[in-house]
Amino acid sequence: MFRYLGSILTVAALALGSAASAKADVFANILSKGVVRVGVFADVPPFGYPNANRELEGFDIDLANMVAKALGVKLELVTVTAPNRIPYLLTDKIDIVIALMGLTPERAKSILFTAPYVNTSLAVYGPKSIAVTSPDAVGTYKISAAKGTSEDLAMSGANPKAIMMRTEDNATAATAYLSGQADLIATNSLIAVELAKKNSGKEFDLKFILKRAPGHMGVKMGEHNLVRWLDSFVFFSTFNGELDRLHRKWLNAPMDPLPSL
Repeated sequence: MFRYLGSILTVAALALGSAASAKADVFANILSKGVVRVGVFADVPPFGYPNANRELEGFDIDLANMVAKALGVKLELVTVTAPNRIPYLLTDKIDIVIALMGLTPERAKSILFTAPYVNTSLAVYGPKSIAVTSPDAVGTYKISAAKGTSEDLAMSGANPKAIMMRTEDNATAATAYLSGQADLIATNSLIAVELAKKNSGKEFDLKFILKRAPGHMGVKMGEHNLVRWLDSFVFFSTFNGELDRLHRKWLNAPMDPLPSL
């Protein structure tokens, strides 16, 4: 009886071991398949947007290409929006998200973040005629922001009574401000610079800064091998000057020292 029970337990253990070994992690799958799927923005210059030939370009697009090259695999770009960046990771539509993702403790419950690769800040902008200098002073002014973004969360957290016009994506949030549907816009400091360049007839006067907001890559929770490799990639690309090159190319400024994670 005991020999029979022992045989059953041995077979069960072998079966569990085989199942565990058969389930490779995402990092191993990328290397074995020879393809990495990266989620990127297609409406957020200078990080990801279509050029005159309708091809995606920008800081995050270049970074995604650098990641694929370092991995020795082909790159498959998947366009994402601010609200679906995390769901796309959780449902295995992408392997990595490189879409100017800010780290928050709440988001860190769902995904793993890499060390930061770019330094930005979140702020509120508007016409010079609107004299507000803090979140508490926005009163009845309507503020556009893509829902669920760090700027949306930061503004709402700083003033829960603020009138937020939450849109489905960053492009719609920008359009709401540009068209006058919203009085102010909460956005990333680098995005505001690009919007001001492309819309000279609209003022983007800085009203107040919400917080510093470095950009991180993200992977699915539990994929420690992949996030560790990406951290190593960020470290290596910082010291060989490649990340600084991207900053100078797309942001017209050298790379600032960034905190470790």
